[in-house]
Amino acid sequence: MKKVLLLVATEYNKKKAKKIAKLLLKKKLAACVSLKEINSIYEWKGKIEEVNEVEIKIKSNPELKNALEVFLQKRISYDVPQIIYKKFNSEKKYFNWVKKSCSDQVC
Repeated sequence: MKKVLLLVATEYNKKKAKKIAKLLLKKKLAACVSLKEINSIYEWKGKIEEVNEVEIKIKSNPELKNALEVFLQKRISYDVPQIIYKKFNSEKKYFNWVKKSCSDQVC
């Protein structure tokens, strides 16, 4: 089965999220990056926080997961960045496009 990596991260700075998305594409670490403004509520250091942030959805090759984690940990503003991922089965044409769009070059 053809697998595609979907990695989801968040960033509170919209301008920085766009910069991250463009760098991911430029460095061939992602085939596509979707940005969506969201409102998140979570507990941090004993307080309930409510923040507006940007969800960053990255579509890539599963082989690039480690390089993506390193890249995001260096650039996301949070002390504990959300970096979650899953491999999904993919339709063949989309899989081929993702594979062609990404390279194994580490940033």
